[in-house]
Amino acid sequence: MKFAGKTIGFALTGSHCTFAQIMPIIQNLVDEGARIIPIISESVKNTDTRFGKSKDWISQVESITNEKCISTIVGAEPIGPKKILDGLVIAPCTGNTISKLANAITDSPVLMAAKAHLRNQKPLIIAVSTNDGLGLNGANIGRICAIKNIFMVPFGQDDPINKANSLVADMEQIAQTIELALEYKQIQPVIIEVFNKNKSQ
Repeated sequence: MKFAGKTIGFALTGSHCTFAQIMPIIQNLVDEGARIIPIISESVKNTDTRFGKSKDWISQVESITNEKCISTIVGAEPIGPKKILDGLVIAPCTGNTISKLANAITDSPVLMAAKAHLRNQKPLIIAVSTNDGLGLNGANIGRICAIKNIFMVPFGQDDPINKANSLVADMEQIAQTIELALEYKQIQPVIIEVFNKNKSQ
């Protein structure tokens, strides 16, 4: 099993349309031996959308991981001093979260988890999902790509005709990205074509 003995934080932020795709990925990590610690943003905790109710998503991720979600800043802070995680994934990682991470803002459970984890010089894996990736958030994505110990899940434009600024990670490459990031290696290529995979979104 690829991740036997590894404890991986898996943080979800409010790109609700990707949650159905993310759940099997979390299940796969568990099946590969990882202990997964789920972390959720306030948006995930409190927002019902056409993609599902918050309580149902939380119940599902807690059932898969057999762990309670970390859903407060206070709950996330011990990740640093206790050195809980071998790696931390933020997937999906919204433009809002990316912009705050790039500018050292720590005002949510997910951002606190990221800050606490990075202080231990451990890998942080980002799977971007934002309609503003080639807009104002382009500078922030570029900035986090250059930060030590941050590793990107390969990403590209998912709908260049109808959403020209939108960037989405290929979520199917999360596990492989984690595997290499745990060795402090960036999966390549980082910039890919994802349009054909995600045209229905």
